[in-house]
Amino acid sequence: MKIKFKLTLWMGLLFTLIIGLATMAIIQVKSLASASENILVANFNSLVYAREMLHELDAWPADTTSLDRFETQLTLQESNITEPGEDDWTELLRAHFNQLRHEPQQPDKQALVREDLNHIMRLNLEAIERKSVLAKQAADQAILYIPAVAGLCFMIAFILLINLPGNIANPIRELTESIRQIAKENYSERVHFEGHNEFGELASSFNVMAKKLEEYNNSNLSRIMVQKKRIETLINNMHDPVIGLDQDKVILFANEEALHILGLRESECVGRPAQDVALQNDLLRLLVKDFWNSGPSAENHPMKIYAHGKESYFEKEIVHIQHTPTGETEKQHIGDVIILRNVTSYKELDVAKTNLMATLSHEFKTPIAAIRMSADLLRKQEVGTLNAQQTELLNSIEDDTSRLLRIIGEILSLSQLETGRMQMAAEKQDALLLVEQALQPNMPMATLKGIQVQKSFPDQPVWVKADPEKTNWVISNLISNAIRYTYEHSSITIGVASKNDHVFFTFADNGPGIAPEYLDRIFDRYFRIPGSTHEGTGLGLSICKELIEAQGGKIMVRSEIGSGSTFTFSLPAFP
Repeated sequence: MKIKFKLTLWMGLLFTLIIGLATMAIIQVKSLASASENILVANFNSLVYAREMLHELDAWPADTTSLDRFETQLTLQESNITEPGEDDWTELLRAHFNQLRHEPQQPDKQALVREDLNHIMRLNLEAIERKSVLAKQAADQAILYIPAVAGLCFMIAFILLINLPGNIANPIRELTESIRQIAKENYSERVHFEGHNEFGELASSFNVMAKKLEEYNNSNLSRIMVQKKRIETLINNMHDPVIGLDQDKVILFANEEALHILGLRESECVGRPAQDVALQNDLLRLLVKDFWNSGPSAENHPMKIYAHGKESYFEKEIVHIQHTPTGETEKQHIGDVIILRNVTSYKELDVAKTNLMATLSHEFKTPIAAIRMSADLLRKQEVGTLNAQQTELLNSIEDDTSRLLRIIGEILSLSQLETGRMQMAAEKQDALLLVEQALQPNMPMATLKGIQVQKSFPDQPVWVKADPEKTNWVISNLISNAIRYTYEHSSITIGVASKNDHVFFTFADNGPGIAPEYLDRIFDRYFRIPGSTHEGTGLGLSICKELIEAQGGKIMVRSEIGSGSTFTFSLPAFP
C-alpha cells in the first residue's frame, strides 16, 4: 500500500469522524434547545396566564375592572394552546367566564372558573414534567454519544501519533545512515524496506546504486594499487627525507632516506602515532614538536643531523594537506607531510664563502691601513708640500680608504656572526648613556646638514641588559642612517621607553621613506633599495638585526613614502 494512500485513508477517516462528532454535537444541542424552548414558550406561558387570571378573579368583585383584565389573559391563553385536551378546557373556561360575567350573583360560576383554571395549570405542569424527562433523555444521549465519538477520534489520532512519525522517520533515518556509509566508501551497505510503497522503491534504487558503486570501486582497485605503488616508489627514490602523517598524527609512510636518518625500520614507525614513536626517538621528537607547540614556532634554521657518515644540514618544511570533499564548500585537514631538504652542500659553500670573505677582509685590511698611513704622512707634508690638486686627490684617497675600512669591518662582523665566533657580553647598561655615546660621533654630520636631533627620553634612568660594544654599533648605525636619509635643515627623533620588561629604542627620520614592497627585504644581506643614491654595502641593517636578535631582542621598521622611516628595536630590561 502506498504511503500517500495510507495518509489519505487515515486522515480522511479522522476528518470524517471529526465532522460526524461536530454534526452530532450540533444536533444534540439543537434538540436540547428545542425542548427548553417548548417548555418556556408554550407551557410556561400558559401557567403565567392561568396565574394572572386567578389573581384577577381573587380581586373581583371588589375591583370591577379585574374581569376585563381576566378576559385579556384568557384571550392570550386561547392563542397559546399546545397540549392535547387544553383546547377543551379553555373553551369550557370561556363558557363559564361568560356565565360569570352575565350572572355575577351566582357564586358557583366562580368555582367552575377556578376549577377550569386548575385543570389547565395541571395539564401544562404535566407537560412540563414530561418534556423535562425528554430533555434529560436527550442530554443523556448527548453525554453518551459525544464522548464515545470523541474517544474514537482520540484513539485514531493517538494511533496516528504513535505510528505515523515512526513509519515515515525511521526509513528516512535508516536511509540517511546508509548514505553516510556510502560516503565513507563502504559500498557493501544495503537498505532493506518491506512493502511496495515509496520507501521500498527508494531502497531498491539505493541498493542498485550501491551495487554499481561497489562494482566500479572493485574495477578501479587494481588501477589504484598501481598508482599507489608508483607514488611509493617516487617517494622512496627521493633524496630528501619525507614523512607523512594523517589528521590524527599517525605515521602513514616514511621513505628510505627518512628511515635512514631516524635509525628506524618501517615496521617500527609506520602505522603508529607519531607521539608514541617520538618517545624513543629524539630526532622524530624534534621534527613533530611543532604540532603540539601552542606558542609561536621558532625560525626555520637548518638542522644539523649526522647522516651519511658526516654532519649534514637539513631544512624542515611542514606541508599541511587539505581538500574539499565532494558536495561541500569548506576545506578539511587530512594530514601533514614533513620534508627535510638536504642543504649540506649549500651550507658548506656558505661556510667556504664566509671563510673566504673573512680571509680576504683580513688580507685587505693591512694594505688599506698602510695606504691610510701613507696618506696621513702626505697630509703632514713631511715628504714635501702639496699643491691644491694633490690635496684634493689626497682627500679622495682618505675617503675611499675610510669607506673600504667600513665595508671590511662590516664583512668581518658578518663573518663572525655566521661562524659563531662573535661573543656577546650582556650586562647592565644605562640605555640613555648608550644612545648619548653613539650620538656623539654622528653630531658633526648632523650639524653639517643642519639637522636637529630631538630626544624623547624618560626622566628616570632606564637599565637594559645588553652588550655595550655591539649595541653601541647598532645605535650608531641607525643614527647615521637617519641623518644620511633625512632632508637638510630637517630633524630626526630618538626615543627610549620601557614597557613590559623590554626597553624600546626608536629612531625616526624625515626622509623619502621606503616603498611597501621593500619593507620585508630591508634587513636582507646585500639588499639596497633600487634607485638609492646613498652609498652602502647593504650589510648594515642585516648586521643590526643579527646583533639585536643575538641579545634576545627584535628590530622592526615602519615607513611610508614621503613620510620618513621609523626603526625600532627592543632589548630585555635589566631586572
